[in-house]
Amino acid sequence: MGLPVVAIVGRPNVGKSTLVNRLTGMMAAIVHDSPGVTRDRTYRRALWQGRDFLVVDTGGLVFEDDSEFLPHIRQQVMTALSEADVVVMVVDGQAGPTAADESIAQWLRQQPTPIVLAVNKCESPQQGIVQAAQFWELSVGEPVPLSSIHGSGTGDLLDLVAEELPDLDQVDDAEEIKVAIVGRPNVGKSSLLNAFVGETRSIVSPISGTTRDAIDMLAVRGEQTYRFIDTAGIRKKKNVQYGPEFFSINRAFKAIRRSDVVLLVLDASDGITEQDQKLAGRIADEGRACVVVINKWDTIAKDNYTIYEFEKKLQARLNFLDWTEMIFVSAKTGQRIEKIINLVDHAAEQHQRRVTTSVINEVIEEAVSWHSPPTSRQGRQGKIYYGTQVSSQPPAIALFVNSPDLFKDNYRRYIEGQFRKNLGFTGTPIRLFWRGKRAREVERTVNRATRVKSS
Repeated sequence: MGLPVVAIVGRPNVGKSTLVNRLTGMMAAIVHDSPGVTRDRTYRRALWQGRDFLVVDTGGLVFEDDSEFLPHIRQQVMTALSEADVVVMVVDGQAGPTAADESIAQWLRQQPTPIVLAVNKCESPQQGIVQAAQFWELSVGEPVPLSSIHGSGTGDLLDLVAEELPDLDQVDDAEEIKVAIVGRPNVGKSSLLNAFVGETRSIVSPISGTTRDAIDMLAVRGEQTYRFIDTAGIRKKKNVQYGPEFFSINRAFKAIRRSDVVLLVLDASDGITEQDQKLAGRIADEGRACVVVINKWDTIAKDNYTIYEFEKKLQARLNFLDWTEMIFVSAKTGQRIEKIINLVDHAAEQHQRRVTTSVINEVIEEAVSWHSPPTSRQGRQGKIYYGTQVSSQPPAIALFVNSPDLFKDNYRRYIEGQFRKNLGFTGTPIRLFWRGKRAREVERTVNRATRVKSS
């Protein structure tokens, strides 16, 4: 990843995610009183004393227990430790040393990675020194008393971490395409992420709701860097109770907003559900580029017409995403996985594309010649004076007309269709703003004043 890595490890519910939020300066990790909220390893960027590094949050480490997700969590912790330059072991100062802490300390002492011991939940500075002193018996270095909630002691912790970081030149941020992977629970989002990055980055399980937090992962293809964001499965709102799942879904919605391209993953065996339609609508409303990925295609009995029939059903039920491209894949077998990247590249390119005003007006002129604007009952006909692109991501075009009220939905869809037919914009929504005569006069006045000032 280019930056030094600091892994945060410890038994469940000692405040690892709260510490990650404090060190990275954002509410990045989901925090809840119940153990086992964090399962996968999640990467967040941090800065201290001019040094950039990545903080890796991990699930609670439990040895000698193979129930539920614990074996997968152990594997994720071990992977995080293998790539870490420094490991921060977090313990609970209020609970004191436990047998689980001793097991983790013994395991860490066998690793070559430098260890910094963080004694969390030391809310009182006076009592914190006494609480931290108990942890000398773990033999993993000086215990640092701190409070992740209040922030006290975290500067001392970061000073010790910075001393252990390797000396590296400043790493420039690469231009990256942010790709959010969203869908209902258990449609194969985490399997797709693992297939993209070529490792077990997210825990995959048939149990619905395995992924809790939004998982970021960088991958490089050629000269292009991608940030894949695996998200929690999004269920119907009425089925979601307040707690970890509630926060997980909110993180998934935020992932859509901060992405350039969204991979909407569908389960081929389930078809297109009502929840899939709502997710598609949300992607369109947020103005994100999109690729529809139909996963588990290997489980479908097929003939020469199967794929065409499925495409027709999908286009009918997701008609507001008729500008997207779709691909039928199997994350399990790897079928067509690499082709998704090509569709992502094209959608991202179209999402940030700009078209000159002269080309836009050529399309308008041709569209009007084939289908004149409607006329009102009072005999007023709509007129489109000109159009110009005002922004990108998504592309937005302002159309200056005599009266927006004269242009009903049917004609507006016709004009949008002409833009897509002549200019493409495949994979991205486009926004059309219909501005009346007054807006046109205001723009002319502003442009005139700008020219006078520049001269």
